[in-house]
Amino acid sequence: MLDGAMVVWFALTAGSVVFVVWDSVFNGVTSWVQRIAWILVTIYTGPVGAFFYLLACRRPLPGTHDAFTAATSKQALNSEMHCLAGDATGIFVAASILPVFSLTNGWDATIEYLAGFVSGLFIFQALMMIGMYEGHYWKAVRKTFFAETVSMNMVMTGMIPVMLILGARWAGSEGPQAPSFWFHMSMATIVGGLVAYPISHWLVANRLKHGCMTLPDADKPAPDWATPRPNPRR
Repeated sequence: MLDGAMVVWFALTAGSVVFVVWDSVFNGVTSWVQRIAWILVTIYTGPVGAFFYLLACRRPLPGTHDAFTAATSKQALNSEMHCLAGDATGIFVAASILPVFSLTNGWDATIEYLAGFVSGLFIFQALMMIGMYEGHYWKAVRKTFFAETVSMNMVMTGMIPVMLILGARWAGSEGPQAPSFWFHMSMATIVGGLVAYPISHWLVANRLKHGCMTLPDADKPAPDWATPRPNPRR
């Protein structure tokens, strides 16, 4: 039964990733950083990521994106995607490599934590957000350090226990060559995202993190919307 569930999960994940990639390219009005974050999160969380993309980021109609994403709850979801994408990427990479070294769980968790922090802060926050800080990388690091540290610790609070528990109880899921490894990593990422959402909401509500920004002039209404339809009786 579990193998069947994984097959269904991976099929849904493939479809979700194709949709989010296609939509972010042809219907996206956010920055490339935001689009990459959503794509990565969907790769890691499958249909769950696609659902929240539809809920919080995808514009329903031209000219409606700002209004659609204005709620703090949606701004917080979009903000969290930067953190979750960065942290999960670092953790996935570390977790894929560490089995080769046969380290104890304590060392595994420590290295995965550090990998998530480095990826989240120095790449997905500071490097990708450098344009918001006049091109000054270390200024971007300083400005994003507090929010990233708080958010990342909440992501890790959700992810690490799930990874350790499933890895210990699910025989054969320790290495990246096993499909069950990717399945239990996906479950851990989903839990990490859920645990981190409340703090992300608080940070956005208190203007300590930014939310979802529409690119200037990228979300114009369709040109024929404002054109009155001719009266056929005339």
